[in-house]
Amino acid sequence: MSKSGISSPFIQSVDNKIRKMIPLTPETPNSRAVSASLVKLGNMPGALLPVLHDIQDTLGYIPPECVDQIGQALNLSRAEVHGVITFYPHFHTTPKGAVHIEVCRAESCQAMGSAKLEAHIRQATGCDMNSTRADGQVSVDAVYCLGLCAQSPNIMINGEPCAHVTPQAFDELYREHTEAVSV
Repeated sequence: MSKSGISSPFIQSVDNKIRKMIPLTPETPNSRAVSASLVKLGNMPGALLPVLHDIQDTLGYIPPECVDQIGQALNLSRAEVHGVITFYPHFHTTPKGAVHIEVCRAESCQAMGSAKLEAHIRQATGCDMNSTRADGQVSVDAVYCLGLCAQSPNIMINGEPCAHVTPQAFDELYREHTEAVSV
C-alpha cells in the first residue's frame, strides 16, 4: 500500500520512483520541504500545481534551486516546471516579506481610485510596487483582479482580501498586520 493509502501497482511504482529520485537533490532545508511535498502529493494525477502550492504554502516561495528536484520527481522537464511557475503570478521564486500586500490594478479598482491608494501604500510602507523592502519585512505587489470588483478598490494582505480600501483604512489594516508580525 502506498503512502496515499491506495493500493495499486501503478501508484506503488510512481511512489517508489518519487522516493528514489528525491535523494538525488543535495540536502538543504528547502529540498527537505520540497521532498515532503512530493511525497505527500506527488502520486496524484496532475500533481504539479498541488505540489507547487504546497511548497509555496510551506516555504513562502518556490526556490529556483529546487525546480530540477520537482521535475525529476514528477517526470517533467525543468522547462515545464519553470513554465508553470512563471505563468501563474501567484507563484513566487523569491521570499516575500512577513507582511505581503497585493494591490489590485484591474479596471474596476482603477476607476475607483486605486492609483491614489497605491501611491499611499508605497509612501506608508516605504516599498515600491513589485518589490520587497530592504529590511525584507514588507512586500508590495500589483495584481490584476482579486475578484472583488463590486467592492473596489481592494487589496490583499497576507492572503486576507480587503474591500473598499481607502488610504485611512489601509493605515489601520497595515498597523494591525505589522503588529501581528512585529515588523
